[in-house]
Amino acid sequence: MTRPLHVVAVSGGLQRSSRAASLCQHLMQLIGEQLACHPHLVELGQVAPHLAGATWRNQLPASVERELVAVEQADVLVVATPVYRGSYTGLFKHFFDFIDQDALVDTPILLAATGGSERHSLVIDHQLRPLFSFFQARTLPLGVYATDSDFHDGRVHNEALLQRSALAVQRSLPLLELAARTDRDARHTAAVA
Repeated sequence: MTRPLHVVAVSGGLQRSSRAASLCQHLMQLIGEQLACHPHLVELGQVAPHLAGATWRNQLPASVERELVAVEQADVLVVATPVYRGSYTGLFKHFFDFIDQDALVDTPILLAATGGSERHSLVIDHQLRPLFSFFQARTLPLGVYATDSDFHDGRVHNEALLQRSALAVQRSLPLLELAARTDRDARHTAAVA
């Protein structure tokens, strides 16, 4: 029996209308067109003031704790970060430093990034995959990289990016359908045991 997936997207963008958030929303929409889901977007730019200065999770306010729990309990994660100096942003890493190291075991994760040019496109394989490998998550086969020119009026508009995004979701469907058929807590307990 399938159930709606809890799809949580984490945008590392710092501005309210960030390209990373737009890419997250686009990818969640594509997943929602294929499978029943409850989407939730975490915008790190909005929680940034509450993360500053916190070194331990118990120092964070309840609003940030709710977002961390949403990520830890997600059936599927979509993560997108702007490329900053050749990697994900420090805020993005700081947020994931608070995630329990066993919480994402076997969680399917669709990786995405945005950057000023194509020269940063390998950030997905060189930076994001290793980060989520630490969590023993299942990074999905295709990542999605977008440049500034792929957006118009804050929305994805480049045809090649639209096709790549659709293909990334299409190839992810077997894992996403499996997640919809199994209880996340049971899957997580079996993987950690």
